Amino acid sequence: MKNLVQILALISALMALPAAASAECYADYKAKKDAPLQLHYGVIELPQEACSDFVLAGDITRERISVGGWTLLQVISLFGPEGLAQRMENAGQYYLRF
Repeated sequence: MKNLVQILALISALMALPAAASAECYADYKAKKDAPLQLHYGVIELPQEACSDFVLAGDITRERISVGGWTLLQVISLFGPEGLAQRMENAGQYYLRF
């Protein structure tokens, strides 16, 4: 019962956060793997604080995609939810994968 009360309190607190805290931020990027050479274009969701900072966006993207053995080549752009639909097809399996 105590856990249920804690979970409900957490849910209530999260729902009370201002809408700006949940603003969406994305980047599109290019990455590679060596031996054999593989390239991909992807779209990744980023925390809000990275939305206006290409260096931070690159650091976050580099860390996340490295889990799959990828090396970041370039963060192309930073954008909000309005840019997602136009990038979905080109990103294919790397659309919001990491």
